[in-house]
Amino acid sequence: MRPLKSTEQITRYADMFAAMGAEARLRIMQLLLTAHPQGLIVGDIQEELGIPASTLSHHLDKLKNEDLVKVRREGTFLWYMANTEALQEIINFLYAECCTRNKAIEPQELVGIGQAPTCSPERKSR
Repeated sequence: MRPLKSTEQITRYADMFAAMGAEARLRIMQLLLTAHPQGLIVGDIQEELGIPASTLSHHLDKLKNEDLVKVRREGTFLWYMANTEALQEIINFLYAECCTRNKAIEPQELVGIGQAPTCSPERKSR
């Protein structure tokens, strides 16, 4: 069995999940994913979600501090984009130990998001 993640890694992932734990921030992440990879400017996020500017700024800072969003400046505009690499990392963290205790499937059999692992005939008969 592989060793579990270090305390520092678990703390980092917990902080990332906590940042998305607020309903407004989760909505922001969903919206940014719809606009991936280009992203959205703050005004468009504010208009779409109806979040006051000061509150939106706070939420975006929290997501940025946890590396869940990236920001790029183009002239006077700040473009916010979902950091899909960080999101993939926390998804991988959740799935890393999947089924290792009951050996339902081997961890290396897990495939990318959106695809179900296949069970071989000998596994189905267990």
